[in-house]
Amino acid sequence: QMQHAAHKKPDEISGGMKQRVGIARALALQPKVLLMDEPFGALDALTRAHLQDALMKIQAELNNTVIMITHDVDEAVLLSDKIVMMTNGPAATIGEVLEVNLPRPRERVALADDAQYQKCRQAVLKFLYEKQSKVEIPASKEDKPKTAAQTA
Repeated sequence: QMQHAAHKKPDEISGGMKQRVGIARALALQPKVLLMDEPFGALDALTRAHLQDALMKIQAELNNTVIMITHDVDEAVLLSDKIVMMTNGPAATIGEVLEVNLPRPRERVALADDAQYQKCRQAVLKFLYEKQSKVEIPASKEDKPKTAAQTA
């Protein structure tokens, strides 16, 4: 996938290509644990999806541990077996741990309507909104979140 860029300089390749190179460079060391801090955050949706899918395949082949820091709820649920949710602030601590018991390999399109996927996603959102920002999660998609002051 990267052959066409073999002779390009770093400033001549796309952000997605730079991410691929960075991941390949890290994986070349065959680490047992790979720490990734927002690896796909600055990418467009399609490139992000392709790299997420590639990461899932690579992780399955290498059977290594990947620790990923992300603020993307869907990314966390799709890629994780366990989500460690942190509290806010400079003295952040572990708030909750959610086991993601979805079968592998995971197909993002099929998961969109999966009840267990939605349950995990809702649990993360509940933690983020109710416990972190004091906002209630709406009962349906049509409802808008209400602040604690509005519900009192």
